[in-house]
Amino acid sequence: MFVNAARLWYNVGMDDSQRKEALRLLAQAYPDARPALHYNTAYELLVAVILSAQCTDERVNKVTAELFKEHSTPEAMLALSQEQLEGYIFSCGLYRSKAAHILSASRDIVEKFGGQVPGNFADLKSLAGVGQKTANVVSSVWFDKDAIAVDTHVFRVSNRLGLAHANTPLKTEEQLKTAIPQEDWSKAHHWLIWHGRRVCHAQKPDCAHCTLAGCCDHFQSNNNGD
Repeated sequence: MFVNAARLWYNVGMDDSQRKEALRLLAQAYPDARPALHYNTAYELLVAVILSAQCTDERVNKVTAELFKEHSTPEAMLALSQEQLEGYIFSCGLYRSKAAHILSASRDIVEKFGGQVPGNFADLKSLAGVGQKTANVVSSVWFDKDAIAVDTHVFRVSNRLGLAHANTPLKTEEQLKTAIPQEDWSKAHHWLIWHGRRVCHAQKPDCAHCTLAGCCDHFQSNNNGD
């Protein structure tokens, strides 16, 4: 569930120099930022991202370590019943809907796409359980396309900083694509995620140790620019 953006909306706004500085500092802080999910193929990545909804990457990695031992392809996944798959992924939460989505997506991958995860964005979004965020993650991480996936971390951090002033993930994505050079979209996605995990926490951002405080809407609004 995304945080109500009204609580994150600040009217100060970044000017061009602040935006460039924020991106420079993010790149400096997280030069090796990459997905925390474990995967070896496009299909494993797709399943892992579906499982990650409202679940930590750490938990997903523990679950997929067992699941992928014998079910790392859509064909092998379809050998499982709904109940059997639920048993594997129970600890990820929302296990019934996630199991149904994974099996439905696996069936379509086999029957419609020759057993391969499609690289076309519209085809990706046609798969069960694959929305805008998941399609962007797979497009960016596996198919090396320029994309910004807006999860809860990206939504929160980008709106706090002032890179976006939006109340939905889709609007945030659109604004970030304008604020960030296209060649940096995919990298910025990971920068924002890691900054959200390490510093800009949901309940209590660690502004005292944030290198971006000087160009952050949230910090400036709450400290009168001091």
